[in-house]
Amino acid sequence: MARRDMDRLQGEIEELFADLWQVPRFSAHRGGFRPAVDSFVTTEPPQLVVVVELAGVEPESIEIEVAGGTLTVSGERTRPREPGQVYQQAEIDYGRFERRLRLEQEVDTAAATAAYSSGMLRVTLPLADRPPRRRQVAIVVRRQA
Repeated sequence: MARRDMDRLQGEIEELFADLWQVPRFSAHRGGFRPAVDSFVTTEPPQLVVVVELAGVEPESIEIEVAGGTLTVSGERTRPREPGQVYQQAEIDYGRFERRLRLEQEVDTAAATAAYSSGMLRVTLPLADRPPRRRQVAIVVRRQA
C-alpha cells in the first residue's frame, strides 16, 4: 500500500471517529436526552439556583421533585411530526429525560419556586436555616508545679 493511500485511509478513520463523537450522546440507543444543568448558590438571599436547558420541552411535561437530598427534574421532549416529512439530518435528541442533582445543602422545599422561559428552567431553592455551627474553644493546658 502506498504512503498516499495510508494517509488517505488514516484521514478517513479520523473523520469517522470525529463524526461518531459528534452524534449527540448516542441518542438512538438511549431513547432520550440529557439536558445541560448549571447550579450555584447565592448569599443574598441564601439560596440554591438550578438552571436546566430544556429547549423545545412543553412546560406541562416537566416534573420537579426534591426527596432524600436529591433534586430530580424529568419530563419529555417530543419530536414534532409533519405530514410527508423526510429527514435529511437528525441531531436533536428527543424522548424522556431525567436529571438528578445531589443537594449539598439543606433546602426549604416549601418556599421553592420554578420558572420556565425561553427554553430555560430555573429552580430556586432557599437554603434552610441551620443552627449555628459549633464554635471551637481553645483549651490552654498548664503544668502544675
